[in-house]
Amino acid sequence: MKSLTALATLAALGLASAASADIKIGATMSETGPAAFLGDPEAKTLKMLVEKLNAAGGINGEQIELVLYDDGGDPNKARTFATRLVEDDEVKAIIGGTTTGTTMSIIPVAEDSEVPFISLAGAVEIIEPVKEWTFKTPHTDRMACEKIFEDMKARGISKIGMISGTDGFGASMRKQCLGVVGNYGIEILADESYGPTDADMTPQLTNIKNTAGIQAVLNPGFGQGPSIVTRNFQQLAVGLPLYQSHGVASKSFIDLAGAEAAEGVHLPGAALLVADLLPADDPQKPVVEAYTAEYTAKYNEAVSTFGGHAYDAFQILMQAIERAGSDDPSAIRDEIEKTTGYVGTGGVVNMTPEDHLGLDLTAFRMLEIKDGTWTLVE
Repeated sequence: MKSLTALATLAALGLASAASADIKIGATMSETGPAAFLGDPEAKTLKMLVEKLNAAGGINGEQIELVLYDDGGDPNKARTFATRLVEDDEVKAIIGGTTTGTTMSIIPVAEDSEVPFISLAGAVEIIEPVKEWTFKTPHTDRMACEKIFEDMKARGISKIGMISGTDGFGASMRKQCLGVVGNYGIEILADESYGPTDADMTPQLTNIKNTAGIQAVLNPGFGQGPSIVTRNFQQLAVGLPLYQSHGVASKSFIDLAGAEAAEGVHLPGAALLVADLLPADDPQKPVVEAYTAEYTAKYNEAVSTFGGHAYDAFQILMQAIERAGSDDPSAIRDEIEKTTGYVGTGGVVNMTPEDHLGLDLTAFRMLEIKDGTWTLVE
């Protein structure tokens, strides 16, 4: 169990004192454990942004104190930490929920305590149906399905195989894909799955390979599973297009799968991954380039869309606090819901009382892995 406050970090740097930490926000993220490749860049991003903001004078002249806990990807710990953040730390808002599982355990705490919560996880069920105090920044799993099926349809693919993780994200995306696939005239001929600790998906992929008529394979999942699927896919010489989800949109996926195995993999992703490839007039280009430069300079590692989710959550929250002119949770909640025209790493956000995400399919870019890096699909 780990606890860290940005205030302590700032004090050590001589940039803040206890008296200047006036607005307290909380976070519970999976800095360690199986989802660390998601939670680590999220936590690093929040620390970086709080330090930068406080050094510049804070919000409305007040400093920001970040209370950050590492839940290790455990939903029970996430709920415990969320309760601690509200009851003991008395935070005014919460950012976190690295995974769908941890997010779903935090939601009841936020809703019951009436504290605004911005999730960093992908499942559409986080915001549908709309919950009064819960928001999110990542594209939903349903949107990922739709973006993938759009691409498949454009390529004349109408019959596919699917292999999904049974974790919260994988199961949710599988459900969403099954729900919308018919809208694109695509039929799923094989539907396989694997567990979070499975180390070999060869049997499932062999079943898919031996199913007549399949033209492509889709893998809803995150963590190490998709990397194993990708390696096994190459080893079996399946010889079909392989689509992954936005849940693997980090350099660590390519590293784990191996550049050779990942070559040609398609997936929907954020503009952040292809900042240098965006046209000069793209409204996201200045944002993603600035975040990329700042993060890589501070941590000497590549950015990921997951850190970008935390970037957007923090900026949306800070702008809401600034507009509210108050640290009252209810006023902050209202202003988050009014977020309009926010240009972030994930897209242009326009929230409403009926939409606590505020992104549409144009926020996704279709990507292909070539030579060990991301390229835009034309």
